Amino acid sequence: METSKNNKFHLKFILLYIFLLFSPLVVNSYIPDYNIAINCGNSENTIAHNRTWVGDDNDNSNIFSFIEPKSTNPSLTLQPNSLVNAQTPFSSARISLSNFTYSFSSITTSPVFIRLHFYATSYNHSFDPSNAIFSVIVNNNLTLLENFNPSLWHHEDDDEKITKEYCIQIQPNEKLNITFIPNKGNTSNLYYAFVNGIEVVSMPSFLYYTNLDDSNYRFKFLDFDQEYQILKDIALETVYRVNVGGTQVAANDDDTGMFRNWDSDLSRYLEKRYPQSEFSVFGNPLNYLHNTIPNYTAPENVYRTARSYGMDATEDYNVTWNFEVDSGFTYMVRLHFCEIDYKIKNKEDRIFQIFIDDIMAEKAADAIGWSGAPLIPVHKDYAVIMNSQQIERVNLSVKLQRVPLTINTKYRDVLLNGIEIFKVSDTSYNLAGLNPKYLTPKEQESPNQPPKSKKSHIVMIVVVGVSCLLLALAVVGTIVFVRRRRTFETPLEMEESSWKIRKESSSTLPSHLCRYFTIAEIRAATNNFEDIFIIGVGGFGNVYKGYIDGAIPVAIKRLKSGSQQGENEFLNEIELLSQLRHNHLVSLIGYCNDGVEMILVYDFMQRGTLREYLYGSDNEPLTWKQRLEIVLGAARGLHYLHTGAKHNIIHRDVKSTNILLDEKWVAKVSDFGLSKVGPTGMSMTHVSTVVKGSLGYLDPEYYLRQRLTLKSDVYSFGVVLLEVLCARPPLMRSLDKKNVSLVVRFQRCYKEGVIIEEMVDPFIKDSITDECLKSYCQMVLSCLHDDGNQRMSMSDVVGALEFALQLEMSEEDSKFGGTQEKGKSAKMIQYPKFASDDGSDMRFTSSSGDYGSHTSKVSIISATSEDQPLFSTDVFSEVGNQRAR
Repeated sequence: METSKNNKFHLKFILLYIFLLFSPLVVNSYIPDYNIAINCGNSENTIAHNRTWVGDDNDNSNIFSFIEPKSTNPSLTLQPNSLVNAQTPFSSARISLSNFTYSFSSITTSPVFIRLHFYATSYNHSFDPSNAIFSVIVNNNLTLLENFNPSLWHHEDDDEKITKEYCIQIQPNEKLNITFIPNKGNTSNLYYAFVNGIEVVSMPSFLYYTNLDDSNYRFKFLDFDQEYQILKDIALETVYRVNVGGTQVAANDDDTGMFRNWDSDLSRYLEKRYPQSEFSVFGNPLNYLHNTIPNYTAPENVYRTARSYGMDATEDYNVTWNFEVDSGFTYMVRLHFCEIDYKIKNKEDRIFQIFIDDIMAEKAADAIGWSGAPLIPVHKDYAVIMNSQQIERVNLSVKLQRVPLTINTKYRDVLLNGIEIFKVSDTSYNLAGLNPKYLTPKEQESPNQPPKSKKSHIVMIVVVGVSCLLLALAVVGTIVFVRRRRTFETPLEMEESSWKIRKESSSTLPSHLCRYFTIAEIRAATNNFEDIFIIGVGGFGNVYKGYIDGAIPVAIKRLKSGSQQGENEFLNEIELLSQLRHNHLVSLIGYCNDGVEMILVYDFMQRGTLREYLYGSDNEPLTWKQRLEIVLGAARGLHYLHTGAKHNIIHRDVKSTNILLDEKWVAKVSDFGLSKVGPTGMSMTHVSTVVKGSLGYLDPEYYLRQRLTLKSDVYSFGVVLLEVLCARPPLMRSLDKKNVSLVVRFQRCYKEGVIIEEMVDPFIKDSITDECLKSYCQMVLSCLHDDGNQRMSMSDVVGALEFALQLEMSEEDSKFGGTQEKGKSAKMIQYPKFASDDGSDMRFTSSSGDYGSHTSKVSIISATSEDQPLFSTDVFSEVGNQRAR
């Protein structure tokens, strides 16, 4: 009997021991080496959420040291005036008019989280939150915050508590010093620094930093189509951490041992909530046994909740999250996935597309394809540059989109469980951005101004009243003047006046060439911007199909709200297209500029983009003759821009998605938002400007020297000509490195004489003649020359395409006539002679024989210079991703 009791006791003890041993792996799957939490401005240690916060106003020298200069203004320890909900660490603060430093010498492992907690409220009667303007520096070289004012950072739906989190690497034998530096004020304003709480928590070595030994890890740099790395000399700021489709995951109890906070995506970040898009599962355990990520990557509650399209959804829309970030920085975006829907069991059951900042990040995202099975968490990392020269804060969007019908999947649905966004330190080791509504110290109003007397209020009321009366008289006078003047205006003058009334920003656009639409008309045309009418998504915003005047189909491009760069492109496109009319340019019908809405209305192009008929869709491929006719039309449109308009116009964004096709297959060049007036005067050869355009199509000279010329469009059009010949995008990162770039591969195959075998689209391989292919390739090689002076002009390109089309038509005539041998009439046509912009001539020489053989050669020789290598191995078109349509 006693033995039985002892056995039961030992069994219980063993089970308890096993539970205690492995419970940290279940609840907190990572145990930090250092978990330091400081309750600043407090003399006592406090317990909050099962964690000890040590006070900084007593002896904690074994953990950290507090350092401040000996001065007449020592730091103070104060409580906030309002203690409502002021729990640790927000119940006290360290405040100073001078610099102060927290120094940690006991930390020997790296990397670490640094969290700074601020309660933006009043302290005593001398410390108003508007005067809390300071900087925070780590180890005298890393700037975390500069001119920081916490009161400008809290949201309307929170209680003025702000937490800033950073990831940094500490060098061996180096102390961690966190220094707070108040801004220098004038005699009337004394600016101070303060902090309520500081955390230093160690983190796994490769949680966010790149493990160079992991060959399976992939980190996409979306802007440059290459891999990115977070190395030890980089610091990160956690900008957002979101539990998608679920509630907040608290930092203190529910994270995986590192005390991270996960916000809910509602309603601050999610653009629009759709029925049945939110779902969760808490029955079956997650599977980490065969996963490629550790179980501390994110809490299980993050992977157990998700957001989808909704299995029963019939409309097409983008599931979108928007995050406001500082301009001028690179951002790491981590997306978390875990297939928790019981209906999704196998690879390719749910495939969807991902766009980050409207750049296609994943063409065919598949959570099970990445993880291997349901209930296995996985994450994907991306880097994106957010840069605007006009505004300090920009929107970084994450969009999920259903795949086209051409991609085979069981459920046309989307999935996302979590989002993390990190700011990457710049080259000067800086993470600081401007405050959301930053005012310089001189612009800040002093909090010590005496209260205004009743007399002052009376004076103010009188002044305001008189001002309103004068303003009313001025308005009445203006109306009378305008009405009397209109009786003497011509119809054209009246239209110009109405333009100036509608558009307050200075502009002299000829409104008689361009119709003005009210926002009511646009909403009626698109059924209030219903998602089902979306036909494209781009960096500018959404493009809708609409109907005006009852039945006329149009394309409506709507600018994303708050985009200063888009506003510039909006005005630029109106100014250009309202004055340009050509059969091969998309016509601008009108615009809407009503409040925050900036909208362009174009002729609707029934057949969409040229790219859709080359690759990436289920459209029937174009014949070789159709392709020649289309690129010839586009070339004529560009030639008109370069020579036919009042000023030379450089398009600056020539690509296959900006060549649209109407119902009769007539090609029209579109999207003039980036266009610039070209060089003017005999002495001007280029326009100096920052590099803009689409990655994969950039002129190497423009990319290197920031010198934009008409030949920059020629290079981009040369890439389009290659797309037409080869039916593949300019960049394919799924291929090996030497074949990623279409330009580089074409140049190599051309040298090797294997264009037919390796490059030409199989659909047209049997229909294109040797002579036509030779002529076409010679033209392409000239367009893609590294030296812009050696490229054809667009006039030459038009001539070369007309010649190639003539060769093709002669071949068709010989086939149907039956009396001529293949290519006989074509060989009687002389090759055209081309001239570069500087007047030097080019001539073509070709050898006879099969074009696809290794002995066949076609070369371009400059008549004014010695022979030189035709190609450079350093081609700068090897960048970029297509953007969402």
